[in-house]
Amino acid sequence: MNLTIDIGNTLIKMAVFDGARIVEKLLTEECDTKMLDELLARWPAVDKAIIASTGGRTAPLARMLRVRAVSCLEFTPATPVPIRNAYGTPETLGADRLAAAVGATLVAGGRAAVIVDFGTAITVDYVSADGIYRGGVISPGMRMRFQALHRFTARLPLCRETDEERLYGTTTTSCIEQGVMNGIAFEIEGYIERFRQENREICIIFTGGAAKNFAKRIKNAIFANCELVFSGLNRILEFNAES
Repeated sequence: MNLTIDIGNTLIKMAVFDGARIVEKLLTEECDTKMLDELLARWPAVDKAIIASTGGRTAPLARMLRVRAVSCLEFTPATPVPIRNAYGTPETLGADRLAAAVGATLVAGGRAAVIVDFGTAITVDYVSADGIYRGGVISPGMRMRFQALHRFTARLPLCRETDEERLYGTTTTSCIEQGVMNGIAFEIEGYIERFRQENREICIIFTGGAAKNFAKRIKNAIFANCELVFSGLNRILEFNAES
């Protein structure tokens, strides 16, 4: 069994795999020895782990795992992956973005894929049908946009996501809500349309914490998967174990 750990900007996300199937997921702000011991007690067959971090903070948790006889792979830009990385500056590519690209190849089934990750930042990444990560774009995430409108103006309130779908608002609050939500939706729809002009069969994959807020709003999305990074990390771990 494998343990995948994704250390993000705000949360540590963990998943236990039995083969290709996730049997437990955890979200936490910190992972201490007590939590780790309890997790390994529930799944004593875990013998391999992989840790990815947006900020490179993998060493402390890796030491904790190795002390507990779990072989641990720290995912870095030098780690071999089962796809070709054509990014111009691979050392600056976020581990979560590359892991999601690997996970996308498992979902796309030989097709090209666009991965939209609705996280702290919104990323749109492209993997061609020949299994090459080509690059992507980064823009402010949903909460970041709400916070920016509040922090960088004198009177606008701090708002949050809404399930209501309207073209425009009728109060300041609803104007902000629809402005942020529609702004993201129209932005992503634009990317999807441009990619589909080049390839109508391209696979569109949504992932990330806020994906659920847009899976219904953006009609062109054909697959929503909030476990894409986990699946990619698990594949990378097995790829390195095989090697």
